[in-house]
Amino acid sequence: MVNESVLQADESESADTAGSAEIAALQTRPDIPISLPRMAYIYDYGFRLGAQDIASLQERHADMCETKGPYVCQIVSQSRSGRIDDGYASGRLELAVIANEARSFGAQLGSATEHTGGEQVSAAITGEDLTKNMVDTEARLRSRIALRDRMMEVLRTRQGSVEELVAAERSVAQINEEIDQARSWLAEMRQRVAFTRIHINYSTAAASANDFLGPVKTAIGSIGSILGYLLAIAIVLGTIAIPIGVSIYGFRRIGRRGAASIAATTT
Repeated sequence: MVNESVLQADESESADTAGSAEIAALQTRPDIPISLPRMAYIYDYGFRLGAQDIASLQERHADMCETKGPYVCQIVSQSRSGRIDDGYASGRLELAVIANEARSFGAQLGSATEHTGGEQVSAAITGEDLTKNMVDTEARLRSRIALRDRMMEVLRTRQGSVEELVAAERSVAQINEEIDQARSWLAEMRQRVAFTRIHINYSTAAASANDFLGPVKTAIGSIGSILGYLLAIAIVLGTIAIPIGVSIYGFRRIGRRGAASIAATTT
């Protein structure tokens, strides 16, 4: 009985030792690397204000971007349209802001708009996950570089026939093109991840439905266009009618002369 208890004790101790060893082995394993998603974001903001204030607010927002410097904010495009006299105008400003300051910069845009008496009417954030595309491109780039290096080694050692060496040179040139293309794609995606695009739209309020003079102003403004269309139609009709009239008149003159000649002959 004593021997059996001793054996059972030894077995339990060995099991505990094995379990502890397994736990220790698991704890000493390196952590699995976690890759964060590589997101490219686009922020869209819409501001409504008076037509006379759109240009000044747009320039103020552009100045705010330039003040931060090209490594934080860059102006991508800027445009305006409309007439202040008509009370309608619109504008658009597109910026590229470093990703970790994009949201705070958006809040600053809203604050600057409030100071001019405008209001923010829309805000949206859209993101695109470029993780898979970037990982695949990086893997393809590494494989093409390794293949290019092997082909270059063949060319350096000059092993093979002339035809094989010529084919190897062509392959190296093609692989270099693929490498440059992959690097270009990768640089573009990294740029999109590093800098968030901010699209800013400026617009005036819609015309009031009770505006009595609005339709009158629209009709008066369209008088010039209507007269222009009527003049253009008259020119076209004149261009067609004049040759036709001349032809008819000529045929009638010829017919009259023929009839007169016939009459004179019979008499």
